[in-house]
Amino acid sequence: MHARKIGPFDVSCIGLGCMGLSHAYGAPPEPKTAAEILLKALDLGCTFFDTASLYGLGANESLLGETLKHRRREFVLASKCGMLRPREPDGRPEVLKRTCEESLRRLQTEVIDLYYLHRWDKRVPIEDSVGALAELVREGKIRAIGLSEVSAATLRRAHAVHPIAAVQSEYSLWTRNPEIAVLEACRETGSAFVAFSPLARGFLAGGLRDVSTLPPRDIRLAMPRFQGDHFARNLKLLDGFSVIARENDCSMGQLALAWLLAKAPHTVPIPGTTRLGHLAENMAASDIRLVPGAVQRMETLINAGTVSGPRYNAATLAEIDTEGP
Repeated sequence: MHARKIGPFDVSCIGLGCMGLSHAYGAPPEPKTAAEILLKALDLGCTFFDTASLYGLGANESLLGETLKHRRREFVLASKCGMLRPREPDGRPEVLKRTCEESLRRLQTEVIDLYYLHRWDKRVPIEDSVGALAELVREGKIRAIGLSEVSAATLRRAHAVHPIAAVQSEYSLWTRNPEIAVLEACRETGSAFVAFSPLARGFLAGGLRDVSTLPPRDIRLAMPRFQGDHFARNLKLLDGFSVIARENDCSMGQLALAWLLAKAPHTVPIPGTTRLGHLAENMAASDIRLVPGAVQRMETLINAGTVSGPRYNAATLAEIDTEGP
């Protein structure tokens, strides 16, 4: 698989978002299946794995630690701190240092390659939180610092304290907020941009046509774009999208990933999956070569003006730092 840069690391141009193996989309897969997915990703050439202490309240880190400890040298490991429970950011330096120790134990590793502040706790100056992470770098417990869901202004403030290797935020054809200012700020600071939910939480893969089939605890049920009239209007976008996918001889999911890879060389999408077949399909997207005009046609079809509904409810939007410059 083609490689891209994240800080000092060369990683596969498509990584693996591991959240869904323990968290968020209803009942997670059986541990054996989850382990098979992690190991198969390595075999397919994926060298960038993304987890967090929040995912399954530590269960996801434990899964990665137990499954991949014997192949630790084969991949770049990213995890996150500063979010103890959903909607509970805590960026106090002492908390970040304590949770790093806990993550190291669960991950069964001596060092975390890329350690993100999961959310900026606005009660704590970003300089203080990043300063604590910089101390972890000096202590050899983490190798590089990342930020998740921050604005361009916050990135620049953080970068003045310590180099920021990556910013992770939601980015796909139907969530274009990073294009306002963050992508350019990443270019300026030399930070990679890691795109989570690059398939629009499965929507752009085309398989979800009826939200009533989602399990009761699926987080998409609380997201406006998957509700009522919003979802009905968004479904209509998939008809044109499927046509473009056929013209590019790929699946809809692969088309969405190919669009992201074509947008900027410092972007690394991290799709997640609970199915081996989908994993292989996602990783193969690195070889898709889009026909001339495909990017423009996709962006004309799916954009902020054609997608119906905000990506989160009002309470969640108020907690994050990425809705503007």
